[in-house]
Amino acid sequence: MTGGPSTPVDGASGEDGAWPVALEGVTETVVTTLGPNDRWNAAALGLFAGDDGDDEDGRKPNPITATTWGNTRTRRNFHRTGEGYVQFTVDPLDFVDAALSIFELDEHAILESAAAWVRVSVESVDSGTENGTEWERWELTPLESRVLERRVPTISRGFGAVVDATVAASRLGVAGYDDETLLERLEYCESVVERAGSRREREAIERVRAYSAWDGQDSSENESL
Repeated sequence: MTGGPSTPVDGASGEDGAWPVALEGVTETVVTTLGPNDRWNAAALGLFAGDDGDDEDGRKPNPITATTWGNTRTRRNFHRTGEGYVQFTVDPLDFVDAALSIFELDEHAILESAAAWVRVSVESVDSGTENGTEWERWELTPLESRVLERRVPTISRGFGAVVDATVAASRLGVAGYDDETLLERLEYCESVVERAGSRREREAIERVRAYSAWDGQDSSENESL
């Protein structure tokens, strides 16, 4: 799927070398990386914030890391270019498209739905294999950032269910995961979206079904989480 091009809009610039938001636990984002076709590939990326650690200068946050699973476009582009644009968005359609389909931007790296973005350099710090799938852990260093929108925070059960559904859908057919359990999880997420989701979240859960093996479709072309 191809997304429409977007140009960063005016907004408050973040401090160079700093994240524009406080990160704790795992934060779900979308990352765009420049491919060899000169298009920006968008994929879901979970940011892992470690606990604070002591160093000789006092307390210092641990680096932000992210893990790629399989030989994805994101992994290959990280190796090829060494950087990407991490974006914070709560748009359910953009998130599903990034997580479960081939989603590319033609000219610009920034999604129209992004509330903030961070250009990061990436460094591979660990790798391995789990249940037959190769994984690689990356340390992300912010180079520059910009806040594009100021929003009143809200909690959406529908959006949370969409995120959980993309995770379950990406694991269907993967060794080490039980498909029956994953399908039950997907049905539960769908029921939450039907009860508590917005129109876009209901459309997003339908895209999860269309992009994945939820109904037995081949999902081999999907970008892995």
